[in-house]
Amino acid sequence: MKPDTVTTQLQVSLTEVFPTVAAGLVVETLDDRDWSENWRENFSAMHFGERLWVVPSGEEVAAQDAVVVRLDPGLAFGTGTHATTALCLEWLDAHVPVGGRVIDYGCGSGILAIAAHKLGAARVHAVDIDPQALQATRENARRNGIDEDLVVQFPDELSIRHADLVIANILANPLIELAGRLTGLLAAGGHIVMTGILAEQADSVMAAYRDAVEFAEPVRRDEWVLLTGRKR
Repeated sequence: MKPDTVTTQLQVSLTEVFPTVAAGLVVETLDDRDWSENWRENFSAMHFGERLWVVPSGEEVAAQDAVVVRLDPGLAFGTGTHATTALCLEWLDAHVPVGGRVIDYGCGSGILAIAAHKLGAARVHAVDIDPQALQATRENARRNGIDEDLVVQFPDELSIRHADLVIANILANPLIELAGRLTGLLAAGGHIVMTGILAEQADSVMAAYRDAVEFAEPVRRDEWVLLTGRKR
């Protein structure tokens, strides 16, 4: 399909769905480019918490006590630049269950799963419904030398129960729908960490989990919140 045809169809679709907004929108045709490599333009080494660093290929960090996650995300979500990922990484730096079992539900690039393993978790399962995310996670696990230690799976393949930590950086509505499943994966006393949640959605998400989880005070950054709790 020609670019001008696509542009016309997009303008018509926007006008139908958002009639009061689309009038002010400008649709621009961009030159073809490798979008899987576009992240490199604005991605450099980042520090989270006390020890954790996320570092792209070709960069190094000098800190002697650094725990380094080497990451080239490609098309999958998760570099640490977004507030929700940063909140999760900071929490992991301070609380990861050393020697414990972790599930990263909605793993994207694998950044949280790899960080959990590098920080001391013994067994980490990375789960996503997107094949590109699983591919990116496997590639990043190899880049960090832990491809033999990280289990990368679709949700219906998940082969662990009674995890010490379930971490899910997805969206509020899926988190609500998954409440029974995620709490069912947690051992008694295990922790759940959730984000991808706007501040005004926090109460609804907590309500879906409250029978099974005792929550700590939400942590807010910009318009996003991090919810953490312990299974009763």
